[in-house]
Order: sequence, then C-alpha cells, then structure tokens
Amino acid sequence: MKTDKMLAAGLVAVPLFFVTALTQAFTKDGFDITRHMISQLATGPLGWIQTANFIVTGALFAMVALGLRRRMTEGIGRVWAPRSVGVFAAGLIGAGLFACDPIAGYPVGAAEVMTWHGTLHGVASGVAGLALLAFDIIVFRRLRAQGNTTAAPASLVAFVVFLVGPFTIPGLMSVTFAAASFLAWGWVAVFAAGLRAAPVSAPRAHAELVAH
Repeated sequence: MKTDKMLAAGLVAVPLFFVTALTQAFTKDGFDITRHMISQLATGPLGWIQTANFIVTGALFAMVALGLRRRMTEGIGRVWAPRSVGVFAAGLIGAGLFACDPIAGYPVGAAEVMTWHGTLHGVASGVAGLALLAFDIIVFRRLRAQGNTTAAPASLVAFVVFLVGPFTIPGLMSVTFAAASFLAWGWVAVFAAGLRAAPVSAPRAHAELVAH
C-alpha cells in the first residue's frame, strides 16, 4: 500500500470510531453517555459492534504507524513517533479483544464483578493512553526543532488536554474523556496526514517504488 494512503488512515479511523460509538451510545437501552464509558458498549447487547470498532480503528492506526515509519526518515522522533503510534494501535486492538467489566448499572442488571478480561482491557487502554502522551511530547520536540510555531503548540495542547481534560468536570468523566480522546486521536491523524506532502529521501523513494 502507498505510504500516503497509510498516513491518511487516521482521518478515517477517528470519525469512524466516534460516530460508531456515539450512534450506539444514544440508541442502546440503559446506556447513559454521562455515566458510562464508551468501552462499556462492548459489554451490552450487540457488543460485538464496539469490539469490532476498537479492532478496526486499531488496525487503521497501525497503518498510520507504518506510514510514519516510512516517511519520517530523519530528525527528532523518526524512531519513537512511529513506535508510539504502533503501541497506541496495539492498545486499541487489545481494548477490543478484552471487554471491560460491567459498571455503573450497564449492562442493565449485570453484576459488577472484576474479571481477567476486564483487567486486561484496563491495561490495554492505559498503555494506549501513555503511548498517545508520548507521541504528543515527541512530536512537540520535533516540530519545535523545525521552527514550526503553529503545529508545535498544538501538540503540546493535545498532551495537556488528554492528560487533564478528563478530570475537568466532576461527574462527567465519561464525556470529558471521550472529548479529550477525540482531540488526542485527531491530532495523531492530522499530523500524519500532513506528512503526505513531505519530501521522500532518494533511498526511501526507491524502496517505495520497488514495494509498489
């Protein structure tokens, strides 16, 4: 697959995930977006939809990671920016493979118990979140070194919003976390898509031509 298409995969992944999740959130009986986390959609009726949503979105971000690896051939973050997106993608896939535990009355009537798959869901989600934060700092350093005074602050804003945003409105963490995630995931997508116009070094260009 062409590198430019891989770099643009995030522009598909982000709206796909959130539109799919919000459509379920407002149509499933017993689910309250102000009380329940998006991950819980995988535990209720037709939970396979949210499971697939996580896995497909993770696969698309894995494509983004590969695109970044191909395109970022020099400069700060050329190694760890693609890797951090790859870890983020793996975390999303893991969050889909391992359903979270019932909590706060959803699914309706389900007992609140701690399970091994719920624990692994939490671990996968946590790893994905840390990878996002790492990506923001790496890209901030890269853009600042390049003298990009517009995009560098945007990466720092994405970092701060994702780190503290979910805790800004007491009692509405499910909403603020979703909003902060949308911004943070969106920044990955926008940054990667912006590299589609970046020049490719001669050796890498030759490798891409051979691959295609």
